[in-house]
Amino acid sequence: MRSLNIAATGMLAQQLNVEVISNNIANMNTTGFKRQRAEFQDLLYQDMRRVGSASSDTGTIVPAGVQIGVGVKTAAVYRITEQGNLVSTENTYDLAIQGKGFFKVNLPNGDTSYTRAGSLSLSPDGQIVTADGYAVAPGITIPADAISVSINANGEVLAKVQGQVTPQNVGQFTLANFANEAGLEPVGDNLFLETPASGAATEGTPGAIGYGTILQGFLETSNVNVVQEVTNLITAQRAYEMNSKVIEASDEMMRSLTQLR
Repeated sequence: MRSLNIAATGMLAQQLNVEVISNNIANMNTTGFKRQRAEFQDLLYQDMRRVGSASSDTGTIVPAGVQIGVGVKTAAVYRITEQGNLVSTENTYDLAIQGKGFFKVNLPNGDTSYTRAGSLSLSPDGQIVTADGYAVAPGITIPADAISVSINANGEVLAKVQGQVTPQNVGQFTLANFANEAGLEPVGDNLFLETPASGAATEGTPGAIGYGTILQGFLETSNVNVVQEVTNLITAQRAYEMNSKVIEASDEMMRSLTQLR
């Protein structure tokens, strides 16, 4: 009985759907998090009567045919990269990207990763780093005698040093763009890696055409919509229950067959 296996694929699909939704809800307060959406496709069809086949020797053809589907499969877990809300923190090294772009982060193994989470701080030697201590490219170091630091919309880092009237330019942030941001590989810790699906990174200055600007003292929140996620969760739960009902109905039908005398 095909319906048993068909309903089983439906239950597995909705189980994955719930897992994706639960991960979104779990990260509703994660800085720079981008929500995900599970996408599904129907499986192959079994032709009981092929559409377009000849139905007689006079040239008549079958207009519709009989195709029986065998279930559902997961096609992708798509990442939605729309802008999250910007919240003020008044912290000097909290940076939010307004628009497109990613910060470049140098990993300890020499690889380059990318992030939208701008909750930065200073290392013991004054270098601007992430919460895990990874240097943010191009590697900007704040002078030890700086009494204030300002970062403008174009990514210029200006440090005011004691005894100097004019702030000193100590570095310039750059942003990386990708043709397909959804194709980046998430590796945890708010970091992404470049993949063949994302395309090669193109670097540019904040505020240039195609690149966002930087806001100092702000953070980009998660773009998870809690109301929508809870609604999706209820829908997935109901779909799971309906597939389980199909299995129950199929079991009852098989039981009826075994009880025939």
